[in-house]
Amino acid sequence: QVQLVESGGGLVQAGGSLRLSCAASGRNFDNSYMAWFRQTPGKQRKFVAAISWAGDNADYLTSAKGRFTISRDNTKNTIYLQMNSLKLEDTAVYYCAATWGIATRDSGRYEYWGLGTQVTVSI
Repeated sequence: QVQLVESGGGLVQAGGSLRLSCAASGRNFDNSYMAWFRQTPGKQRKFVAAISWAGDNADYLTSAKGRFTISRDNTKNTIYLQMNSLKLEDTAVYYCAATWGIATRDSGRYEYWGLGTQVTVSI
């Protein structure tokens, strides 16, 4: 059974940092394309960042560029999202997801999802 388990969320002041982790298990994750999405109440899940298997191709939401860094450690089947200079508008539940299809920002193309971790940015 495939599992993606996020951790690292919490409450942080604006301007602070958090590092999210997503540990994957249950199948071979070779050649997977993995991503972070976020969602606030009443809104659709939104793409944040994604990374290729080799880690040589990363894609970011425009507002995340320069502040967030996605990375992965394939020896641990884990991806990370380092978030710096956090803003109030970054408050959301953050989900990691995996696909073996093409690199994409489309949440509908991701086959596996974690349950999410809450990130709350306060004044």
